[in-house]
Amino acid sequence: MELNIPTIDFPLHSFSKIRVSTLPKFPSNLIFLQRHRSWNAFSTLRQSATAAVAAATLEQPGGKMVVELVGAFNELTERMKVVSSSSSSILFKCLKLSIPLLQALPLCPDGRSPLSKALSVALILADLQMDAEVISAGILREVLEAGAVTIYEVRDRIGTGTAHLLHESLRVKQIPSKVEVLDDDSTAALRKFCLTYYDVRAVILDLAIRLDMMKHLDYLPRYQQQMLSLEVMKIHVPLAHAVGTNFLSLELEDLSFRCLFPYSYRYVDTWLRSHETGSKPLIDVYREHLLQSLKADHLLAEMVDDISVKGRYKSRYSTMKKLLKDGRKPEEINDILGLRVILKPRSGVNTSKLGEKACYRTREIIQSLWKEMPHRTKDFIAKPKANGYKSLHMAVDVSEGGRTKPLMEIQIRTTEMDMMASGGTASHSLYKGGVTDPEEAKQLKAIMMAAAELAALRLKDLPSTNPKGTEINQRDRAFCLLDKNGDGRISIEELMEVMEELGAQGEDAREMMQLLDSNSDGSLSSDEFDLFQKQVEIMRNLEDRDDQYRTMLNEKLHMAESNGQIQVYRKEIDDRLAVS
Repeated sequence: MELNIPTIDFPLHSFSKIRVSTLPKFPSNLIFLQRHRSWNAFSTLRQSATAAVAAATLEQPGGKMVVELVGAFNELTERMKVVSSSSSSILFKCLKLSIPLLQALPLCPDGRSPLSKALSVALILADLQMDAEVISAGILREVLEAGAVTIYEVRDRIGTGTAHLLHESLRVKQIPSKVEVLDDDSTAALRKFCLTYYDVRAVILDLAIRLDMMKHLDYLPRYQQQMLSLEVMKIHVPLAHAVGTNFLSLELEDLSFRCLFPYSYRYVDTWLRSHETGSKPLIDVYREHLLQSLKADHLLAEMVDDISVKGRYKSRYSTMKKLLKDGRKPEEINDILGLRVILKPRSGVNTSKLGEKACYRTREIIQSLWKEMPHRTKDFIAKPKANGYKSLHMAVDVSEGGRTKPLMEIQIRTTEMDMMASGGTASHSLYKGGVTDPEEAKQLKAIMMAAAELAALRLKDLPSTNPKGTEINQRDRAFCLLDKNGDGRISIEELMEVMEELGAQGEDAREMMQLLDSNSDGSLSSDEFDLFQKQVEIMRNLEDRDDQYRTMLNEKLHMAESNGQIQVYRKEIDDRLAVS
């Protein structure tokens, strides 16, 4: 990872407009710099001072909340693939309501701020491509449970859909309390009841909250961590399978496994990591190599507009089950590494046929890179499954330099095939979730699809007021929501209104306008606001980048301890158990 220290560039005009009392004191030798060194050196120093003053201004209550509002809104909408104007409005109203309330709450028991926790849940939901009502409910759950807002207030200020999901999610939260013993029969019955009588989106919301909770259990006593992990493993992991959220189920499964069986987890984790070469994860090395090879092929380039390659490791828990429950030898576990190639064929008359041709061309390229294992090849394009599933499956040997590595599974499909596969996984997902009766699975799938269609209908895009052919850029959504009268500029009155909604003073709005208004016309254009958004993005990323660098440095500094990993892990676990 390249070390990249960002620069926060505020326009130079703002330096001259800040009140003198807020300027830092400079030593007299600054004049010497101006006279005897290049103007560029002085300009750089002046920009640094400007950035410091600007950052201080944005640290005032109003400015800080606007930074949070714009930054959170942009990050969420960028992760959502489809964002309608109605969805944008719901998210924006939710953030305006929740940010000042969350910032006023005390720290969570795990040490995080309530705002950080709420946005963490929201980002999980956005990555799952949930709609704006679900994401808003995810943000507001923390506020609601703290008693800072009521469901009726949410209904009046955000909408009935979000209020309904909040109410449903509180019901779903009580599911574990309905059983006294977590045996297989009672938990299976509970999952079926949940899928039948609750809004499936509220179930996914609760699963996202559970995932966030499982990532921050260290503050609890050991026995409480184990009880919560057992509950998640028995109820929520199969439930995540049942609603088709594979990402959630795998993460919840591994986090529970790590807490319930720490020694076993470390052994499996160490064995999986033993296949790594260098500091980069093996799956990323193969994914990037394959993607570059596919993009470099001229024949494939003529058939497709876009190529994506996704990679995954087999989960630690699934690996342990195959080693222990199925009695396999380590060398017999072949699906530790997996890649999925998704091709978007060029639009035309025979898009479907062209897509199939591109899939076969992709297989030829893969055959030129690695040794294919013919007995593992399956062609579901020539012979689709009964449910319509289409894809090419193959396994390749990636061993090199005399070092044996597990086989890597590769799936090849078009975007249309991938969408069909996602929709068709409902039966398999329900089976994994403990629903084995075909008619019952069909009924539950219909309920799930109806809930999804209802949400899509409610959140469909509103008629556009923009001229035909004019699309709203992703970064312009926040600007349009702040520009309430639609005149293409954010006035001081509009900025003050937002500040007041966030619970800040009007003076903060004036200072912010003074800082960002480069042409001194008393309002903000889309260009001026876009510069502000870029600055917000940089400021918000500083903390994340600091965490990344800390992790990298920790790995570098502990490289001498890499020998005997199991013994090191064992000591870490023993120390942690002793403290608990």
